[in-house]
Amino acid sequence: MDTCAMDGDIRIHGRSGVVYVVASSDYRPENATAVIRPYPRKWEQATMERVRQITIRSTAPPGADTDGGGAIIPLRCTVARDMPAVVFSTGGYSVNFFHTMNDILLPLYITAREHGGRVQLLAANYDRRWTAKYQHALAALSMYPVVDLDADAAVRCFPSARVGVESHRVLGIDTPLTGSNGYTMVGFLAFLRSAYSLPRHAVTTHTPAPRRPRVVMVLRRKSRALTNEAEVVAAVAEAGFEVVAAGPEEAGDVAGFAATVNSCDVMVGVHGAGLTNMVFLPRNGTVVQIIPWGGMKWPCWYDYGEPVPAMGLRYVEYEVAANETTLRERYPMDHPVFADPVSIHRKGFNHLWSTFLNGQNLTLDVNRFKAVMAEVYTSITAAPV
Repeated sequence: MDTCAMDGDIRIHGRSGVVYVVASSDYRPENATAVIRPYPRKWEQATMERVRQITIRSTAPPGADTDGGGAIIPLRCTVARDMPAVVFSTGGYSVNFFHTMNDILLPLYITAREHGGRVQLLAANYDRRWTAKYQHALAALSMYPVVDLDADAAVRCFPSARVGVESHRVLGIDTPLTGSNGYTMVGFLAFLRSAYSLPRHAVTTHTPAPRRPRVVMVLRRKSRALTNEAEVVAAVAEAGFEVVAAGPEEAGDVAGFAATVNSCDVMVGVHGAGLTNMVFLPRNGTVVQIIPWGGMKWPCWYDYGEPVPAMGLRYVEYEVAANETTLRERYPMDHPVFADPVSIHRKGFNHLWSTFLNGQNLTLDVNRFKAVMAEVYTSITAAPV
């Protein structure tokens, strides 16, 4: 991440993408101009090139010696507000729910939550459909409509502003970095439950269970789809669960699907963006990640396994065997895809993606998977609260 926090006479002209810091007390000619692309995936050059550049210009206080440098003339205010501003971007990968949560909403929570709603959000690369889709979370962060920075002709003036958002780790918060705010992922999930008016705050366990535990199965329709989907759903039901099967159509309605997930005790899904909906599970809920073939255990754990404990959730994984992937229909068993999957990783991310993520579907061993789900069922119905 890179961010710039400023206090004083701050003037933001969205259409030109310029933020003026007027009469800056720490003005230095050599640092009078800075540039930030307000999106946190700094290591991905192609991604960052799609994010609009914001220029920050500071001016010297009256009477300061500027060494004869050209003076920066700030624009006059046309809209004055008495709350802080946060400039972010809906560019990058905002069409993907994982990236929306990881790159935008979670960083906005870390950056803007402390203002208790009295903060103006200004979005570069403004996407009206994205803003409407995530209106519940945005409204919980700010009581004011998000400003379309790209089209905004006003010169908006604020007493303080932040350009760029704070991002720590994949679906995670480093609490010490949040100072006195003490933010945690448990707190972030509680924030989302409040924003979406979700009623269940925690999974309770009973012996015997008063009802069948509910599991939502996040199903894929293109890559990494389950070819024996009906049999897998039936096996989960036979393990003792009430099953809610959800495809991309259901998951596209964020508020509606959040309510569905919150009504469940367990989420099951093949590695992919849909698993990010675990943020709507009640505390003590269980995430079951199905790991596709191809030496994918560590990268899958990194995205969705490592963050789970800090969310107050439980994590279980099911790693498919070579006989459970459709890759066996395309490659012989002595091919590196099976004999040395890591060699495919070493060719670079594009090879890994095309082979092991976009290149396979899964046919689960129903009996083996059912045994894993039976253990999850026992952990819910017999473990202490």
